[in-house]
Order: sequence, then structure tokens, then C-alpha cells
Amino acid sequence: MLDILRIILSPFVFVYAAVVHLRNLFFDKKIFKAVNAGSKIISVGNLTVGGSGKTPTVIYVTNLLKSYGRKTGILSRGYGRKSSGYILVSDGSGIKVPIEMCGDEMYLLSDETNVPCAVSERRASGVEKFLKDVPLDVIVLDDAFQHRWIHRDLNILVVDQRFLGKTGRVEQNMLPLGLMREPFEAIERADVVIINRKFSDKEEIPGRLQKYFKGKKIFTAHYSVSGIYDLKTHHHYKMEDFQGQKSLVVCGIARPYSFLSILEQNNINIENKLIFTDHKDYSLKEVQKIRKKFYETNAYSVLTTQKDAVKLIYFSKELDDIDIYYLKIELKLDNPGEFEEVLKRIH
Repeated sequence: MLDILRIILSPFVFVYAAVVHLRNLFFDKKIFKAVNAGSKIISVGNLTVGGSGKTPTVIYVTNLLKSYGRKTGILSRGYGRKSSGYILVSDGSGIKVPIEMCGDEMYLLSDETNVPCAVSERRASGVEKFLKDVPLDVIVLDDAFQHRWIHRDLNILVVDQRFLGKTGRVEQNMLPLGLMREPFEAIERADVVIINRKFSDKEEIPGRLQKYFKGKKIFTAHYSVSGIYDLKTHHHYKMEDFQGQKSLVVCGIARPYSFLSILEQNNINIENKLIFTDHKDYSLKEVQKIRKKFYETNAYSVLTTQKDAVKLIYFSKELDDIDIYYLKIELKLDNPGEFEEVLKRIH
């Protein structure tokens, strides 16, 4: 159905591409001007719609800045939230709002970093309000590569290695036909490029795309599994503990290939699965669907992602008779020392 819709909308690719080009031209020519914030700004973003590893990168960067003693905060638009305007999600001492008010990604970011966090569709005014609420040395802007209204001191672009390998495929077209928010030429704006190979081996950048990365500071990264955790007790288990067991795999993330792949690589049965859309807003309807599938397949447990777990925890009562576990991953850079040197230069 989605493929058919993309074909129908494909004529609008030229309109979308023209608007993106004109907007970027206005910024490049200083017709549109970026404002300077009252703190250092580090932007983390991507070229595509979801699936690059932006959230783990924000966590990685934020925790590094914390380790340097920097007063660090995260600002996001709060994709998928049922609210609008500026909201202080956390002052660093705990999350102050429910997940539907800030979105699943921001809830996860706040939970994993324990730094002040806020959401705002308008990032420029959001930064101003954020700094009034909390004194900060540096703000990490989540998903802000395309948001050019704020001057940034470091512009980090995260690219999915697997996506790069799809040269000539429909995915490398602009929206709405493909998955690209901007063309590859936009890489020129990045100060740092992180190519995320996730759980795959390192590969060379395809020949026809190498020109876009020429002269760029390029780092490669991968995912490391820190373990599987009980949704209700947060008790830690090893991957081996689930080998050979018949589980029901549940996820609602963009391009779940890596999640399913790492389970399969560790001999965890993924035959039974429920794949929902990205940022799935779980309701009682989906919970009942999970229950039904769980008992129909005679599964031992439910295995899900950490991003899904922060939403499913709200249905603990409805799922109290089912053991639910989530896979926790961390971003690791292949050359962390060099990257840390880049971060430390942001004073």
C-alpha cells in the first residue's frame, strides 16, 4: 500500500526538491539568517526519514559532554507528541511529563541521559525558553540538520551505511517517492559525518557517492548490545538466555532490519513477529493484538525495542501475565578518541 502511494505521489518529488533547494539557497545567501543562541549548539540529524541511528547518537554525544563536566541539555521537536509549543520535559532531576506530552524519542533520551530536556517545534524560541528554565553550557539539538534557523557550533550528520548501499534504488530519491529529506549535496553542510554500520561489517562508500563525502571528517560507528532487560523489573539478561526460545517479536520503529537481524544472529527465533509503523502510538487495540498473537503462537515471551518499551510500560496491568523484555543497544564509534577531540574543541 505504501509503495503504491509513493508511486501516486512521485510527481510531487520535483515540487518538494525545488522547495528544499530554494530554502537552502536562501540560507546560503543569508536571505534567511540563523540566530545565535545563548549557549553552544551541537546539532545531530540525518538526510533520511528515520532509521539512521540519530537517537543513539544523541545519547552518545550527550553522555560524552556530561563526562567533560559540561552543563548539557537536549532540545527536540518531540515528534509524535500529543502537545504543542515549548515544554520542559526534565530539569535533569527526573522526567516531569508523561510520554504522550513529549514523544517516545524524547522520553527515551531523557531517561538515558538524565540531563535537562525540552521539546519545541520552534527551535529558536525553544532554545531561548530552555535557557531561561535551566542554565546550560551546551544544547544538543535532536533531528536538526534541516532546521537551519539556529547557528550551530558543530553540525553532526548520521548516515545509515545500509542506505548508502542502495545506489540506484527508489529509496535514494527525494520524498515522497524515496526516503531522502535532502539530496546528497547537503552533506557539504556537515562538520562531522558518522556512518552507522549498526551490526554490519564496515563497507566502503559506494563509488558514485564518494564525491559527496570528499574532504569531510568521517567517523564510522556500530551498535553494541548491552543486554536484554525485563520491562517491568529492568532485570538484566544476556542474549544467550533467549537462544532457542520461541518469542513474539514486537516493534514499531523505522526500518527494523537491524533489530531483527541482531536477534537472528544470536539464534533468537524471530519467526513470530508483529511489526508496527514507526513511532507507533500504542493503544488498547494494539495491546490486545499483542496478547492474541502471543497466545496463538504459544510464545515464551515478548521481545521488543527500548523505544517501544517506554510506551508499552504504560500497559503493564493489561500485560501483567506476559513476560516482556527489551533489547538495549548503545552506539560505539570505531575511532572514539578522534571524535572526542572534535567535541572537546567546542568551548
